Amino acid sequence: MIRIYQAADLPQAHLVAGLLRHAGIASRVLKENAQGGLGDIPFGEAYPEVWIEHSADLARANAIIGEFESPMVNSGSVACPACGEESPGNFELCWKCGMRI
Repeated sequence: MIRIYQAADLPQAHLVAGLLRHAGIASRVLKENAQGGLGDIPFGEAYPEVWIEHSADLARANAIIGEFESPMVNSGSVACPACGEESPGNFELCWKCGMRI
């Protein structure tokens, strides 16, 4: 097993592990309960970690994590063809009337 990611919190660790599993990469979250030991163990050792099972998946896993960590791009806005309401460019449906943009 290879440690691939150290998360800021448990939900983030499970989100990354879920993305990896969705891509067919066997992964596990370790140190799920370590934050309960803060004060007795160094804080850097208490963060949850995501590990992958096979080294052959390392490059794909790093690409998935890189995409997860990259900031979202502001895609501007788009006007709904039905009602004319402005919606963020990454929306697929108008937030006001529900029409496909």
